[in-house]
Amino acid sequence: MSQSVTKIALIAASTALLASCVSVSAVNDDVAVQRASESIPTFPPEWTSAREKLGDVQVGWIAAFEDPALEQLVEEAQRNNRNLLAAAANVRRSWALARQAGAPLLPAVGASAGASRQGPLEGPGDFSSFDAGIQVSYEVDLWNRIAAGQAAAVAGAEAAEADYRFTQYSIAAAVARSYFLAIEAQEQVAVARSVTDALSEIFRIVELRYRYGFASAFDVSLARADLETAKDSLAAAKNGEIEALRALEALVGRYPSGLVDTAQQLPQQPAPPGAGLPSELLERRPDLIAAERDIAAALNARSQARAARLPSLSLSGSIGGASNQLENVLDPSNVAWALASNILAPIFQGGALDAAVDVSEADVDAVVAIYADTAITAFNEVEAALDRGVYLRDRREALEQSAEESRNALRLSNLQYREGEIDLIDVLSIQQRVFGAESSLLAIKRAQLNQYIELSLALGGDWQTAPLAEQAGE
Repeated sequence: MSQSVTKIALIAASTALLASCVSVSAVNDDVAVQRASESIPTFPPEWTSAREKLGDVQVGWIAAFEDPALEQLVEEAQRNNRNLLAAAANVRRSWALARQAGAPLLPAVGASAGASRQGPLEGPGDFSSFDAGIQVSYEVDLWNRIAAGQAAAVAGAEAAEADYRFTQYSIAAAVARSYFLAIEAQEQVAVARSVTDALSEIFRIVELRYRYGFASAFDVSLARADLETAKDSLAAAKNGEIEALRALEALVGRYPSGLVDTAQQLPQQPAPPGAGLPSELLERRPDLIAAERDIAAALNARSQARAARLPSLSLSGSIGGASNQLENVLDPSNVAWALASNILAPIFQGGALDAAVDVSEADVDAVVAIYADTAITAFNEVEAALDRGVYLRDRREALEQSAEESRNALRLSNLQYREGEIDLIDVLSIQQRVFGAESSLLAIKRAQLNQYIELSLALGGDWQTAPLAEQAGE
């Protein structure tokens, strides 16, 4: 009995020793970061487009608009957007694959039990047999093949998480842009309605002057033509409004009924966000983090492919008993144990293993190139957004001055027309200039809000100050 216990303990100790020999080293993350940094061109220490002193990147760029309706729509989109739900499912899948890839690093243990009864078709002599046992198998990760595979899967899951975050940010930005478009569309309707009302009043005055001989038929036709054109513009603006509202509802996951509530006016543009430094962008922007994690995954997959060409060592052990009586199955005299080892060295597989290494090398080159392209695109988006902010500010100042002068000119032209000093066509020309300036000013205001969103998204700043309930569910 004591010898049996000793043997059983020996098997258990051997299994534990094998488990302790597992090597979990793989390609270091620093190697991936270095490979990524070497792939991009040298960048300046500060943004070249920054025309003013800009501080650290801030979070909460949706809340900066101080619009509760916008914040509610963004959070609703985070819960309902189908693309985001798919990205969350991909994160869960990636982490499950990472756990699956790491499972062979631990011994596999199984239990078995069986019973049978047999005998002649006629006459006595039938008997029963019973057996039960435990089997342990384990592959020694001599060359870190399994560990590299697990590291590749973990890096892939981290890339999926970063992609999920960037999808969150992108959806928040898309909702905000669509929201501002819907508000501008409503304000453009108001401008078009003002044009129609003003031209209706002008038409009424012209008709009245025509009856008393102070205006010509040409003036009447001209006023009517401009009024009908204004009505057409009003109808087009109303159509644009309903389309913008439906697009916003579809984006947040609602049925596109065109009944979503928005603010009545575009919000004030927040103060310019801090832009940080170009070097910080590489560590903060989620799509760049995802691209770097893809490099880490590819490097580890290459290590795994290289190790697959080397011999593998597998160990197995079992202990179990058999008897014709169930109660005697585990009797020491009926229990047997076994230990075995197996070395498998690939000799010829038609070049499949070498081809797998070539594939992994190509994958590394591809993800490194993708990272460099993503980084250059990110730098360009920030620089362009910074420049756009300066020029939009200049354009807005010019349009505000133009609108103010046009309104003053219209007021004076109406007085001159009533006194017969100028023709109607002059008044209508100035009238169109006023409303054109007001319409353009609305478009510039929305463009400035979009520029703030685009810059915040390009900088990788989080759109929220406090995290929502975790959707990815690691």
